[in-house]
Amino acid sequence: MAAALAGLLFGFDTAVVSGVTTPITQAFALSPAGTGIAVSAALVGTLIAALGAGVPGDRYGARAVLRWVGIAFMLSALGCALSWDLASFVLFRFIGGLAIGGASVLAPVFIAEISPASRRGALVGLFQLSIVSGILAAYCSNAVVAALLDDGSGWRWKLGVMIVPGLIFLAAMFTIPQSPRWLAARGRESEALDVAARIGLTDWTLAAPDAESTVEERLSWTRHRKPILLAVAVASFNQLTGINAILYYLNDIFAAAGFSQVSADVQAVSIGAANLLATLLAMTLIDRVGRHTLLLVGAAGTTVALAGVAGVYAGTGREALLLPLLVLFIAFFAVSQGAVIWVYLSEIFPTGVRARGQALGSATHWIWAAVLSFGFPIVARDFDRSLPFWFFAAATLLQLVIVWRFFPETKGIRLEQMEEALRRKR
Repeated sequence: MAAALAGLLFGFDTAVVSGVTTPITQAFALSPAGTGIAVSAALVGTLIAALGAGVPGDRYGARAVLRWVGIAFMLSALGCALSWDLASFVLFRFIGGLAIGGASVLAPVFIAEISPASRRGALVGLFQLSIVSGILAAYCSNAVVAALLDDGSGWRWKLGVMIVPGLIFLAAMFTIPQSPRWLAARGRESEALDVAARIGLTDWTLAAPDAESTVEERLSWTRHRKPILLAVAVASFNQLTGINAILYYLNDIFAAAGFSQVSADVQAVSIGAANLLATLLAMTLIDRVGRHTLLLVGAAGTTVALAGVAGVYAGTGREALLLPLLVLFIAFFAVSQGAVIWVYLSEIFPTGVRARGQALGSATHWIWAAVLSFGFPIVARDFDRSLPFWFFAAATLLQLVIVWRFFPETKGIRLEQMEEALRRKR
């Protein structure tokens, strides 16, 4: 649970900005491109950290690096709350992005390595549950602050609130051990056995192939081609649903349909609640029906919902459908891509390169997030509000075909047996 708390900060930081896009645009006199820069600055930091977190994670262990992640989250929250111009806001958003990138790589890896195969999906799913809990907490926090403060300082309080969960997460990182698989790979067998016994990891032993030292192993296209392709695909399709762009600009999306700022904050809470409930459902299903089935169902559902949202903006007089369609979208996303991505990325690579493989998938995820989040306000405001949603709907339809044809099922397979299992057909 302590490692999964990284997801709470991840989700809070992702969603909290949706409640401040309009105030910072006004406070710093931003153009649509300037707003895109302010929001996507975090994603640049996220991408850099996602690319770089794998090496220190494999070398020093996920726990050690996650402590620095907690510090970065707190520094970002304080700096954004006190920012005095666009440049300072971008700097501290960038630092927050570094924290998100590190969390998205190392927390799922750590959880996967301490989880038995039969429960790995649900336990790694705790990271996603924490993400959506953080998203809901951010929406609730935004709504409360908006209701209490209307003097122009509310946006600073919305951003500064994250100092509290950041402190809790940092303290929690001093209560957990290193992963037994990581300890064994570093030649620290006695520590590994002791930790495995303490956490109840019963389906792993030092005799397992993965316990051999793999310190010098490299992430190789020749050896790891299939997991690399799967990681890039699942991460790309996760963002091509438009999830981060929609979460970042959720209040703007509602405002464009005629909702006021306060009512948009309240509507966002409904989206966050649907996200949380659907994620809870996904955690009960992921180790039963499997990752492949959830991805197929989710792709079909998000395609319909996104096409519906595009239709709302393409027509007139249908604004009342916007909230139920967005709830439908978030529910299908949460029960599929939202729940599966971090599980899939954390389990398809061998231990010696697991953090680096996770980093590759996470970096792909954040590259798309940065591009789409920067471009969304420009396309939506300067061209056609329906266009981004038509694009997202087409991408999720393509995902349905790709997942059906190429994605293997990984439920119930021990990490030490995953490389062999991926060579076989689904």
